[in-house]
Amino acid sequence: MSTFFDEMKTSFEAVPVEESNKITTLAFLDASESLVKLFDLLGNSAFTVVQKDLTGNIAKIRKRYATAPAESATLQDLVTNERGSGHKSASEGLLWLNRGLQFTAQALRETVENPTAELTKTFTDAYNKTLIKHHGILVRPVFKLAMKACPYRKDFFAKLGADQEKVNAQLKVWLEALENIVQILLAFLATTCKDL
Repeated sequence: MSTFFDEMKTSFEAVPVEESNKITTLAFLDASESLVKLFDLLGNSAFTVVQKDLTGNIAKIRKRYATAPAESATLQDLVTNERGSGHKSASEGLLWLNRGLQFTAQALRETVENPTAELTKTFTDAYNKTLIKHHGILVRPVFKLAMKACPYRKDFFAKLGADQEKVNAQLKVWLEALENIVQILLAFLATTCKDL
């Protein structure tokens, strides 16, 4: 039986990360697009705002890649070259996309580590630890509403796949790979995009 993870175009553990921690751009974008589909499983239109935010930021990075593919093979090269040319749209896109990925990783980490907690709690806790400090007074209520709209834990995991043992094993590997990429990007963006 296939799971949500089996049906991903690209999973985060398949994203090449060079020894120098450079992350391959196109594989990262494909994995990020696969992650956006995770919010479909939450089954509530309140998450549309989250999906649109992630998708919009992916589009900014793809646009920069299409403009300068030779200088954009890795995310770090893409940002460095874009900033050197006086532009910052894709750099801002990566900054916000990574914040969204950090929130998602934190929400799922909270969910995995607290097996009796419902998603409304784990996702709210993750939001309070990650995105809330970057959101203004108008955006916070929208995201808080989305967190309250999370489905029951058992329903969400059932949508991930019928074989829960397989789902849990795949989620663990995928989540660790996502967390690794998020940490690499947090460190890189903290030094490269301080002005954003």
